[in-house]
Amino acid sequence: MTILIAGGGIAGLTLGLTLHQIGVSFHIYEATAEIKPMGVGINLQPNAVRELLDLGLADELDAIGVKTQQYGFYSKLGKTIWEEPRGTWAGYAWPQYSVHRGALQMMLYRVLLDRAGPDCITTGARASGFENTASGASLLLADGRRIDGDLIVAADGIHSALRAQIAPDEGAPIWNGRILWRATTRAKAFLGGASMVMIGHDEVRLVAYPISTPDENGIATLNWIAEKSFDRSAAWKKEDWNRAADINDFLPDFANWQFDWIDVPALIKAAEVVYEYPMVDRDPLDRWTFGNVTLMGDAAHPTYPIGSNGAGQAIIDARVIGARILQHGITTAALQAFEDEVRPIATSVARANRSGNGPDAVLQQVEDLCGGDFDDINTVIPVTKLAAHAEKYKTLAGFSIKTLNAKPSIITAGARV
Repeated sequence: MTILIAGGGIAGLTLGLTLHQIGVSFHIYEATAEIKPMGVGINLQPNAVRELLDLGLADELDAIGVKTQQYGFYSKLGKTIWEEPRGTWAGYAWPQYSVHRGALQMMLYRVLLDRAGPDCITTGARASGFENTASGASLLLADGRRIDGDLIVAADGIHSALRAQIAPDEGAPIWNGRILWRATTRAKAFLGGASMVMIGHDEVRLVAYPISTPDENGIATLNWIAEKSFDRSAAWKKEDWNRAADINDFLPDFANWQFDWIDVPALIKAAEVVYEYPMVDRDPLDRWTFGNVTLMGDAAHPTYPIGSNGAGQAIIDARVIGARILQHGITTAALQAFEDEVRPIATSVARANRSGNGPDAVLQQVEDLCGGDFDDINTVIPVTKLAAHAEKYKTLAGFSIKTLNAKPSIITAGARV
């Protein structure tokens, strides 16, 4: 019995590794002719890292990522709103990692080929749809090929062709009026060399964190994301996922963001190339599973890049699918059980991110209350309230410290179908 996976990104590759681990036959069909490292930095929360470690990838993660030690919010004047430890420094049993998305994808790809063999993935095979059949399901490829299998999992991203078949009237992803400019820069590490920071407020802000350890001169590869809000009717409304940008479109908004711990204009100017992305998501679906076919990752639950949940939730999806197959076999029931468990959580996270109730909401609160200027944050928002807000989001997204540490493994070591 074979599971067909549409898409060879982080979601599809992690699912392939999981199915190989539990002894289930699978095959991945990837649209691109050659899998190459794409994107910029991402963060993996401890709940996702735990699953990668359960796949035996500890050394591989150490080789490509930085264990994040601190997460902080800062006003547009560089003043500290809230800082908290992260990963094992916060008391988790597992670390948090900052990594280059492309490095993570290529690592998963290399390990999968090493473990399952080079014939487990077919490139240049773009999925165009599916059909449920009496004996399973058929994956339809854009070149006319029809691949028969027992189950299909759509891991083909926010522009998923299989999702489009399930929701034919959905249209393009929904732009929220924000543009992201993303890049990496070799620069002086800040705040100890393993910190993730978010500066500013809803209209203009910057996220930055290292994705390499500092060298002997304290220089690291810093991933950064500059963000600016526009009217939704503005000319920025476009979908171009890898467009090289002109920094003059946003650099003036950050011209005065020179603090004693980070020089934002210098960071932006020193980037070799900057890419522009619209911030988009989709409305949550009422169903992911149709017969012997289900959605996972961004095909199922695309959300704003807030709270470091995108890649992490895709990894969790893969592991839950594996666990439910162990429980129900290679059946529709396994896919439905996965959806029943994950869809409510992913929907709640997406709605929180869209409504402004993500962990970054404190930035705008401080801007509204004092314009980002204060001597003691407790006079603006009590630290106890900031701590409660941070914990609320962790609980919603499934990585509250106590809950996660006490939770049994999604897949028991050695379990096989």
